[in-house]
Amino acid sequence: MKQYLPKLNLILIAVSVAIIVLGFALMAGEPSGEVYNPDIFSFRRITVGPMISLAGFVMMIIAILYRPKKK
Repeated sequence: MKQYLPKLNLILIAVSVAIIVLGFALMAGEPSGEVYNPDIFSFRRITVGPMISLAGFVMMIIAILYRPKKK
């Protein structure tokens, strides 16, 4: 079976998936529900989580397109 991506690319893809999951975990939290919860508009959920997820997606594109130098 031929491997199309080198090992380095697969490691970078795994790291990007972990970063994306971390970003989504930062956006998660207790929902507002019946009682108003102002924490749904926190800086972590609105800004930090999406920025980390976006960085993970950009890193995923770079990881797929990265071509190691030949020896």
